[in-house]
Amino acid sequence: MTDIDIAFEAKKFSMDWHERGYEKGETQKFWRAILKKILRVDEPDEFIDFEQPVRIDGQTKFIDAYIPQTKILIEQKSFGIDLDKAELQSDGSELTPYQQALRYANSLPDDKKPLRIIVCNFAEFHIYKSDSNKPIIIKLRDLVYEYPRLKILIDPNADDSPPQERISKSALSDIDRIYKAFAENYKRNKINDYEDDLNKICTRLVFCFYACDAKIFDTAQKIFDADKFFGYLLKFDDKERIAALQKIFDALSLEKNLRGDLDDDLKTFPYINGGLFDEKIPMPAYNKFITNPSQVIDTVKGIRNFRWREISPPIFGAMFESKFNSQREGGMYYTSVENIHKVIDPLFMDDLQDEFANIKRMQKKNRVAALKSFQDKLASFNFLDPACGSGNFLTETFLSLRRLENEVIEEMIHLYAELPNNPIKVSPRQFYGIEIDSFAVAVARLALCIADIQMKRETSWIINRDLPELPLDKYVSVICANALRVDWKKFAPNVDFIIGNPPFIGARLKSAAQADDIKNVFAGWKNIGNLDYVCAWYKKAADFMANNSTRAALVSTNSVCQGDSVGLLWKNLFDAGIHIDFTHRTFKWLSDSDNMAHVHCVVVGFSTAPNNKPKKIFDGDKVTIAANINAYLVDGDDIFVESRNEPLQNFVPAIGIGNKPIDGGNYLFTDEEMDEFIKLEPAAQKNFRRWYGAEEFINGKRRYCLWLGDLPLEEIKKMPLCYERMENVRKYRLASKSLGTRKLANKPTRFHVENLPTGNYILVPRVSSERRKYIPIGFMEPKAIASDATLMIPNATLYEFGILTSSIHMAWVRATAGRLKSDYRYSATVVYNNFVWCEPSTRQKRRIEETAAEILAVRATFQGNREEGNEGNSTDFLIPHFPNSLEWTLAKLYNEATMPADLRDAHKENDLAVALAYGMEKY
Repeated sequence: MTDIDIAFEAKKFSMDWHERGYEKGETQKFWRAILKKILRVDEPDEFIDFEQPVRIDGQTKFIDAYIPQTKILIEQKSFGIDLDKAELQSDGSELTPYQQALRYANSLPDDKKPLRIIVCNFAEFHIYKSDSNKPIIIKLRDLVYEYPRLKILIDPNADDSPPQERISKSALSDIDRIYKAFAENYKRNKINDYEDDLNKICTRLVFCFYACDAKIFDTAQKIFDADKFFGYLLKFDDKERIAALQKIFDALSLEKNLRGDLDDDLKTFPYINGGLFDEKIPMPAYNKFITNPSQVIDTVKGIRNFRWREISPPIFGAMFESKFNSQREGGMYYTSVENIHKVIDPLFMDDLQDEFANIKRMQKKNRVAALKSFQDKLASFNFLDPACGSGNFLTETFLSLRRLENEVIEEMIHLYAELPNNPIKVSPRQFYGIEIDSFAVAVARLALCIADIQMKRETSWIINRDLPELPLDKYVSVICANALRVDWKKFAPNVDFIIGNPPFIGARLKSAAQADDIKNVFAGWKNIGNLDYVCAWYKKAADFMANNSTRAALVSTNSVCQGDSVGLLWKNLFDAGIHIDFTHRTFKWLSDSDNMAHVHCVVVGFSTAPNNKPKKIFDGDKVTIAANINAYLVDGDDIFVESRNEPLQNFVPAIGIGNKPIDGGNYLFTDEEMDEFIKLEPAAQKNFRRWYGAEEFINGKRRYCLWLGDLPLEEIKKMPLCYERMENVRKYRLASKSLGTRKLANKPTRFHVENLPTGNYILVPRVSSERRKYIPIGFMEPKAIASDATLMIPNATLYEFGILTSSIHMAWVRATAGRLKSDYRYSATVVYNNFVWCEPSTRQKRRIEETAAEILAVRATFQGNREEGNEGNSTDFLIPHFPNSLEWTLAKLYNEATMPADLRDAHKENDLAVALAYGMEKY
């Protein structure tokens, strides 16, 4: 059977089992049909075992289905059962279907242990590999596209990745070979700045390859010549082939009545339109050194035989752009289909699917009118992606809407409803995009072209007649422009939904032009320099949706809902009437491009329109219904923690940043570097002091600072190597573009920021892993110099240490701190200065001091006491000792997997003491 035949069977199967299925009576029929009809297993009953008995806790249980050849265990549930929800078992336990299947799996002998577990409710297949508890999910309605992934039932080595993803990646490798050949030819012809032209050539070639394989060429005559495009090229020798390709491009841009000068073969090519072939692109002349003819022919034949018609426009578009676009700076991260649905499903697709399901449950006499009205609704929506890149969001949203429309058309056919000659109403013209990179715009338009043709093919299949595919529309709704300088309402006046993932660029990483964009968007706002670049898209979207029902959902780095951004951005947006409708809390953003993006993101859905739907917080696999989602993306009141320069309470000690040398590295040394320096300059030994940044403090790394401070110049000159370092610092600062740094050159022995307490102080790392229950903090001696990667609290006591290392303070940190990736970014102005300290009784304060001292004492038993040669005092144990062979670093002590039980117990006692001081009697 051909792929088309199997796809037809998969489609028929999904229709037969639509919204039905009873576990006890229909499980065997369901799986036999999959094996026989879709996977072509002649004798399913000899291949799959049903109701296989197993012994669990002395009782006999039965596995719904087991396939010995591929070692797949199947746990079947009836239609409508939630596969993620735990059910009460006969023994009183509550297990999800997967946990239930896992219990069966563990009871099997080793030689029958399953490689995969499948749980199914007739509507979804959740496929678990033995080394993962995160399933691949295949929906019954998508089986026409996804059926190849079920080949794991008959072949344990089958590839279960999405077929469109595999095909798209293979297609990219073919284009890569062509790109390199053309690039070499440009270089040999001594043509510079060819990248833009070459990108456009590759875009056109992708369409031509797709058109050949999808049988688009010659559809007007209903004649298909498989070799029309490739055959025409191969008629010419290597020397003439580039010119022949240009002639094809010219022909595709001309309407039939304008082709009088073309040869007969070219006249048979269809008129494409769509704007893809309008521009005349200069191609490099033939160069005999590019490659030999046989290699060219082999490459062309390989491409000709490839299944281009099955590429996924959003996946391929993302990979295509990331592979060949040389302008990949600017915070662009290419989006997986899975992550696109984190945006569009809760924004509108889930509601549309529910509405369609309700229509299908109506009485037959009312259903046709409801279906027609629903289709009109789908065709009425307009979508805007104001940072569309290669069009991933636009194409996947278009595909999702068209697939739903096809289901509507199919349902009407079942009801014998009369359909127009062309029943399609959803159009690419409903999709608007703005993108600053011209190549990305070309790719986005190409992706929409291919997506449109693919969906027309599916509709043709459903209605059993061909629909016209050419000429294509011109997709003028995707434009090349700076979205922060464009009036969105003039470009796309009637948009219902704003979607996308704008550039991920931090507040301190913006270019001068991007900083100007921020000033333009946030005119009149204060402290906008602390806003990430992506915040401008939130502001523009909020302005767009004022006084209308437009809804938006944007992806951005999680910093947009943390730290300074909450007070600076969201307070003003909430004051303007914005509210958050749903959110995906922090998750790793993985892309479908080769340069996989591993950034930590959130999705925020927001609007000004009344929202009668439940507000949803998605946190991994967990979904919570919230009364209100605040700007910190938690269920709670709209409270904004804004930056302040002093603590809320006057009895709280001040906190400051550590030391910032601006020395070009001249004053900082490793162990080995310091030892070598002292050998050459023995008198400098007294001027070296331990240097602590967050990395040195947490991971026990040794670094040193050459501190010359107020040392007289005459004394420095007696140490030539120290004098040389000082002069290097002076020159380094003089060479700076910053006026302030150049002024600092007059004081080369001093730091740009100096914070040198005279007594012990608490050191707080500014960045620490979110995996730790407590941020490691500690007391330091005054001779230890802390860097600006830390914060310092001079003259702090055990009481302050106890409060800051408590679970109550950590709860505040998790709610208000910014993030670096997902790590805590502790700040003085937002986290520390806004924290509300308790005012304990004398007894409560003493107890907190005792538990704090116990934490430090336990740490000291693992880390050792003070360094040899230091004078002892009653607080020796407060200061950590870091020997060269250190094993118990603070990183290890506070790693949840290795934290000693004694230290964990000491923290629990401290947590209790602090909680009681805050009046939490039931802690």
